[in-house]
Amino acid sequence: MSTDEKSDVVQYEEQVHVQHQDTISAELAAFLHTDPSTGLSSQEVAERQQRFGNNELPEPKSNPLLKFLHYFTGPISYLIEISCVIAAVVGDWIDFSIILALLIVNAVIGYIEEAKAESALDALRQTLALKTRCWRDSELKEVDVKDLVPGDIIVLRIGDIIPADARLLGMGVNGEVNETELMIDQSGLTGESLPVPKKKNDIVYSSSIIKQGQQLAMVIKTGSHTFIGRAANLIAITVEEGHFQKVIGKIGNVLIWTTVVLILFVFVYQMVVFRNTPQGNWKIVLENCLVLTVAAIPVGLPTVMSVTMAMGAKQLAAKQVIVKRLTAVEELASVSVLCSDKTGTLTLNELTFDEPWLTNGYTSDDILLYSYLAAETGANDPIEAAVRRAAETTLPMLQNRPDKRTIPGYKVTAFQPFNPNTKMTMATVLHLETQRTFCVAKGAPQVITELVGGDNMAVHAVNALARRGLRALGVAVSVSSARSDGLDGLDGSARSDGLDGSDTAPGPASESESGPVFKLVGMISLLDPPRPDSAETIAACQKLGVQVKMITGDQQIIAKEVAARLGMGRVILDAGHLMDPTKSEQEVTEHCERADGFAQVIPEHKYRVVELLQNKGILVGMTGDGVNDAPALKKANVGIAVEGCTDAARSAADIVLLAPGLSTITDGIITSRAIFQRLRSYALYRITSTIHFLLFMFIITLVENWKMPAVLLIMICVLNDAATLVIAVDNTEISTSPDKWRIGQLLTLSVVLAVLLAALSFAHFYVARDVFHVAPNELHSIMYLHISSAPHFVIFSTRVPGFWWTNMPHWIFFVCIIGTQIIALFFSVYGVFGEAEGVAPCGYGWGLSVLGISLVFFMFLDVVKVYIFKFWNFEMTARLVPTPSRKLKLAQRKADAEKEKQVTALWGKMAR
Repeated sequence: MSTDEKSDVVQYEEQVHVQHQDTISAELAAFLHTDPSTGLSSQEVAERQQRFGNNELPEPKSNPLLKFLHYFTGPISYLIEISCVIAAVVGDWIDFSIILALLIVNAVIGYIEEAKAESALDALRQTLALKTRCWRDSELKEVDVKDLVPGDIIVLRIGDIIPADARLLGMGVNGEVNETELMIDQSGLTGESLPVPKKKNDIVYSSSIIKQGQQLAMVIKTGSHTFIGRAANLIAITVEEGHFQKVIGKIGNVLIWTTVVLILFVFVYQMVVFRNTPQGNWKIVLENCLVLTVAAIPVGLPTVMSVTMAMGAKQLAAKQVIVKRLTAVEELASVSVLCSDKTGTLTLNELTFDEPWLTNGYTSDDILLYSYLAAETGANDPIEAAVRRAAETTLPMLQNRPDKRTIPGYKVTAFQPFNPNTKMTMATVLHLETQRTFCVAKGAPQVITELVGGDNMAVHAVNALARRGLRALGVAVSVSSARSDGLDGLDGSARSDGLDGSDTAPGPASESESGPVFKLVGMISLLDPPRPDSAETIAACQKLGVQVKMITGDQQIIAKEVAARLGMGRVILDAGHLMDPTKSEQEVTEHCERADGFAQVIPEHKYRVVELLQNKGILVGMTGDGVNDAPALKKANVGIAVEGCTDAARSAADIVLLAPGLSTITDGIITSRAIFQRLRSYALYRITSTIHFLLFMFIITLVENWKMPAVLLIMICVLNDAATLVIAVDNTEISTSPDKWRIGQLLTLSVVLAVLLAALSFAHFYVARDVFHVAPNELHSIMYLHISSAPHFVIFSTRVPGFWWTNMPHWIFFVCIIGTQIIALFFSVYGVFGEAEGVAPCGYGWGLSVLGISLVFFMFLDVVKVYIFKFWNFEMTARLVPTPSRKLKLAQRKADAEKEKQVTALWGKMAR
């Protein structure tokens, strides 16, 4: 070839493979000078084990008893426990038994539902090899993996699980030079879909798998200092309180402090006013306060919410979504960003044929068959497996064969397997009908184009594929001596009659001095493709207001290609943006919010993305399947392990999907939002009824020194909370955007409704006593029925954000709520508990009137609720109650909104 011709040859573009660079401290480097021919001595091993410890992950132990006792902690639980102690002090054993039973039931439900949660660290330990071969004392020995130390010389060969982070030495087992690349499957660690080539001086990571090759390597890091060990450390430090616990804590604190302050005020008031009288006995006063406390505090709140979430978990299990942490059912409803791993989650984690590039008149079926003929049977190689799988599922001639080892019409008479030096496989094939032979070569594009004498169009095609992150392989076939036009195919035709072999097969290859003369068939392209349902799931999540971000350890160009195929944005940044020292924390957080994903990340990066988004107040979901995902799964508000995941991912997650793909996530989101609406409905009802009771009883006790018999208060508590347990089966509205508790709105609405209910209660009291002059014990029955029914019917309003009739309640829920009030009606009408308990019959006239008023009044409160929801916002709250923190938060929100407009335009340009 002349100089001018050479200048016209198109060159292959080299795509740089970005790898994580591990750092080795100077102190550690001093231990990494072992002679590969002898290895470490026994004395050196003992000294280093003393210094570095065993090559294993730390194993924290959890005490089952302490775990169970944990369910007795929290603001509401503490107040219930104090009430339990007071009941024992005053000898009220009925109240004591009821309170204690509620406490235990709530703890048992939580403990049982979460009992299946496994230890992520245990699972990580299972991914490590148990034995390895190692040079020590000039002998090749088999040693336990846990006994490895930095400086050990280990043997790595095909199929091995790498036992520790190590540096390749470029030597064979006996010290001979061996600079052949190792092919390493580290998809479980980094998320890279293709095996990664590693050469001399490269670092290989613990728990990744050798797919091809053999070399000696020197251990550089062990135990918790390895790549996988750092992931375990991140899991171990993630012990944050869940979002749901924080919300219930806030609600509980408001109710508790309100209750404590008012009850203490009543206690002091009665001790002073009734001093030196029998009513002023501290035991009697304390018993009165206990009754008020038990009736006021939301004793059933934890139980109702636990049962509701347990029912949700059961519904999800029917859809093959297993909930490991009960509160994840509620938290999934509030997730607004879903960070998803790519390999094995959004994609299948297996190489498959993509659209090939073809030349010389060949078809897709041609290149598939030629590739199949040149594929090595039984090879433990993902590329060969992809070739054989694609051909066997696409070509009719390869389907339904009685003998899977034969190829109808052809026989491979000679085969040269893949050689790292030649970088190709070659098969000599006999066409059985014509008894003619031909050769097929398959391998690296550079090698195949050189084999056919060069092809600029092929080079352009390979470069285009590489820019999209697709792996290319060239396929060439030997030219028949019977044809000189270079277009003969499997059937000797000019590529117009397919692969039926009805004419003549390629003739004997025309031999040159260097062997057969080849012509190019084309380039096959390989990609780890998206799962069939991934694009649909992402679109469904976006309709539900959940933004999906791809977080992958794979190369940036591959991530962009997959994102494009899934209909996601193409603003995929490399991991360097997360650790850029020139950017402030706020700038990095903005990158996380705006970007559609990150590529070339390691476990620490995934963890940091989740952490930064959470710091911004965003509830984050994380999906993944590998060891590299485990820390982020643990850190996220809701960690979701997909089907086929590793034990490490499954153990770190809150939710486990048993069905392939992500489609069940949308089922989970919809179900969790239904559960959320039920929980919020109950919380609004329970806060309203608690504040109403405290407000009315506090004022009436101080002003009129009136109290309700204890048995009636206990019945209100037991009957009403028992009835609301069935809220778990109630109909509800599904929000089209992530749900939020909006504690300020919740408490504001509760106070307004409670004040209106208290006004109704005072009206009942004074009208019955002063207008109709009912007897004191009859008044007890009337007020019992009113306090039981009026707040209870409010739940028909609080169950939906709109007017109550827009979404009718489930018949079971309706029957239970009405049923409890009919029971209360009978208690009042017939004075069931008797005069001895301070209860007298009030008759059906009073009973039906009270129930009727309660039903009508809930409809009035429903209108109030709708208009508060319509006009309430944070700005209104900040102006009505302008605390310094609220004014600062309002100013920050306005500044953020202004900045949002500016930044959105800039990121829109990046996406284009």
